[in-house]
Amino acid sequence: MTIRLDGQVAIVSGSGRGLGRCHALALADRGAKVVVNDLGDQGGRSANADSVVAEIIAGGGEAMAHGANVANTEQVDDMVNKTMDAWGRVDILINNAGILRDKTFLKMPIDDFRLVIEVHLMGSANCTKAVWEIMREQNYGRIVFTTSSSGLYGNFGQANYGAAKMAVVGLMNTLHLEGAKNNIHVNCLAPTAGTAMTEGLFPEPVFKLLSPDAVSPAIVFLAGPDAPSRKVLCAGGGSFAVFKGLETVGLSLLPNDVSPEGIAAAWDAMNNETGMKELMSGFEQPGKFLQQGADKLGIELPE
Repeated sequence: MTIRLDGQVAIVSGSGRGLGRCHALALADRGAKVVVNDLGDQGGRSANADSVVAEIIAGGGEAMAHGANVANTEQVDDMVNKTMDAWGRVDILINNAGILRDKTFLKMPIDDFRLVIEVHLMGSANCTKAVWEIMREQNYGRIVFTTSSSGLYGNFGQANYGAAKMAVVGLMNTLHLEGAKNNIHVNCLAPTAGTAMTEGLFPEPVFKLLSPDAVSPAIVFLAGPDAPSRKVLCAGGGSFAVFKGLETVGLSLLPNDVSPEGIAAAWDAMNNETGMKELMSGFEQPGKFLQQGADKLGIELPE
């Protein structure tokens, strides 16, 4: 089945070049009207954003540019207000804007840590907050956060970036629950691509293999009407995978072994991967622990 986005409106942050540009072009190619956001100059204009808008219009699509700094709530609100004035709705939000300030944690100024958090986490939160009520009233929305393997697994010299990128997974988890009744699906994309932000991190042949164009099909899928929710879709070089956070079954140390030594003695059993699963909400973990403790103590829990 072909995924079409005709009549829908998409905002793509950080889409003046690189991955964001490819996302914007891919969404427009499927019929979406696209707000191309890229950090503007003092006058609020972005030559990069204007260039992408021109590409979309030349291809027969509709697009507008906006130079909002995603870390600035007033500018983000202005972007969303102008979108509503032009097209009357927002169906898709792709939180793509990002920066790097790589250093080992020892050498990293705390201001560099804070700045990366502001752009990646707070920028995503600002844009999402600005469209959330619109999507609720429409009873429809598709939101994608951009996470990273640096957050999911760690990466040397990227404590700030990794922390921000794992934080948006937590944001996704809760917004999935809060948006479900209003048909708002919230997912994450973990891309691997050769862009201006990652240039120099990969050898040249690898850099060319990891084309941003090969990632954007994942964005169209996650923006589509049949998109899943609360998924982390990983994409790069034409390959795709799904990240899952799994928890082992664990065991209760009641009644006599609740101690550091008890944990040490049971460590291998706690790490046993047999039966581990992905929990669907934060309440599942305490519920599991309560049941294990009750079973150990012979207590019947109320239903």
